[in-house]
Amino acid sequence: MTTAAPWGSEEKETWFKQQPIKRSYLKDVVTKIEKLKASFEVNQYGALSLNPSQYPLFLIRTKNFDPKKKTIVITGGVHGYETSGVHGALSFMEREASKYAIKFNIVCAPCVSPWAYETINRWNSKAIDPNRSFTNNSPAEECELFLNAMQPYSPTVYAHFDLHETTDTDNTIFRPAKALRDGKPEDPWSEIPDGFYLVGDTENPRPEFQKAIIQSVKKITHIAPADEHGNIIGEKLEQDGVINYPVKKLSLCAGFSNAEFTTTTEVYPDSPKVTPENCVDAQVAAIIGGLDYLSH
Repeated sequence: MTTAAPWGSEEKETWFKQQPIKRSYLKDVVTKIEKLKASFEVNQYGALSLNPSQYPLFLIRTKNFDPKKKTIVITGGVHGYETSGVHGALSFMEREASKYAIKFNIVCAPCVSPWAYETINRWNSKAIDPNRSFTNNSPAEECELFLNAMQPYSPTVYAHFDLHETTDTDNTIFRPAKALRDGKPEDPWSEIPDGFYLVGDTENPRPEFQKAIIQSVKKITHIAPADEHGNIIGEKLEQDGVINYPVKKLSLCAGFSNAEFTTTTEVYPDSPKVTPENCVDAQVAAIIGGLDYLSH
């Protein structure tokens, strides 16, 4: 795939203006967050400067935070187009979190990137990939706001579940767009993996933790097989349904803290074998599998 010069501010602004609103963050997400106020503490930690009234940002946390308990972080919607990550985080809080609150403190940011949720985009409105931008002085407002909100919790995070999807549009839309934005060739992945998989941390892989999550998800949906080279999205398969990335080096959300256990889930919503509900249930099952492992 050949490209021209990297995008400047003018090209990025043109791209931004070409992104229509396709769904409502306030209707789809915030209304569900509001309903959780009866059972959890819900705090607004900021809003996107693009449109503060349309894009408020929230943390949901279990009541009666106990410093003696270990803290679990759940994030969704770092890539706003990855729908089951957002609704999986909300569904876990609605359906399961109270049970685990007996043992853990839980903090959930269900939709880190609400503009991208509405426009069904990987990038934010500045054509920045948030999940490469969890750094000090981040160029992505979404990341900066999240990191500031998480400062009180970061030193004590025990485990972090970052909920994502891998979609067909990663090859058809976003990788070609990245090539144009960066002015660099960007070959498509040989194939989009059909099924659920996990991304662990190369520096702290925690294979038994990842295995427990995969075993839990298997009850809900199928696990992605490796390709003919033994890889998933170009990375070596470490065990059934698990690859590793250097999460801190890449400035991924899963690397924002020094948590002992981290995982990035990847649901495949375009599979003919799944439904949107099944994808959400798989995200919930991933968190359950991980927390059950950590509870023993």
